[in-house]
Amino acid sequence: MRHILTIRYGVLKNTSDFFASFNFLKKGDPVIIRSHRGVEFGEVIMKVKEIQDDTPTENFGEILRKATPDDKEKQKKIQDELIPVEFKFCQKKIKDHKLLMKLASVEHLFGTKKIIFYYLANGRVDFRELVKDLAKEYQARIEMKQIGVRDEARLLADYEHCGRELCCRSFLKNLEPVTMKMAKNQKATLDPSKISGRCGRLMCCLRYEDKVYEELKYTLPKKGSVVKTAQGIGEVINYSVLQQQVTIELENGSKINTSVADIIDTVREPVQQKESACAHPCEKDCGLD
Repeated sequence: MRHILTIRYGVLKNTSDFFASFNFLKKGDPVIIRSHRGVEFGEVIMKVKEIQDDTPTENFGEILRKATPDDKEKQKKIQDELIPVEFKFCQKKIKDHKLLMKLASVEHLFGTKKIIFYYLANGRVDFRELVKDLAKEYQARIEMKQIGVRDEARLLADYEHCGRELCCRSFLKNLEPVTMKMAKNQKATLDPSKISGRCGRLMCCLRYEDKVYEELKYTLPKKGSVVKTAQGIGEVINYSVLQQQVTIELENGSKINTSVADIIDTVREPVQQKESACAHPCEKDCGLD
């Protein structure tokens, strides 16, 4: 039998499934793996499943061994000694060549002479001379990788407003798009400073609960609906998605809060208004009016 495990590796905290021919690894164990990039140092996140020996493994990386004390020492040397020097040298060369780019991080692969330099820039950068300088200095294969602000947060930030480690650092495999419509569904404040994460973009956690909010919102009468309750007939002027309650203005002008379950019937749906273009400077179809 072969064993499939999820491994976290690389400075971007990549997570992928790898196979091993041995079964003594547990969560948190340091391992040496072979990924599509080469031999790397990683950490076991979880065991996934077992597969037969004749099952194709082309879609999986390979776990070569549990990291030995020598492997750990080598990785520590890479982190503490090599990378800081490589980072400082690259920064100097960027300045010498007057390149409009910001160096974010350096990744020195464990088992190969390959160094990846992560940078931010507003557009394309001609770094050919920079790469020549780096390759000459370190006699290694050099890769320049442009990243965005979300990846920068994944590289450099630690904790979010909630006090937990950033989701993108701890478990997210892919950074899916998050829209203002998701914030509106939760009736969250639209103050960017309160709904933005460490990267300055909308917090990823807005996406997690969006499906639930959509389902709960579907059971609520729309604003402007005229409904019938035990207290009388009135118009829905507000609602609470999670509490499944609505605020109704009765015909006599008084307002009541009631549960959706207490609504006897919908007398009239709200008048459909003609959609207008969104003037909010954000993503298309943001849902703001």
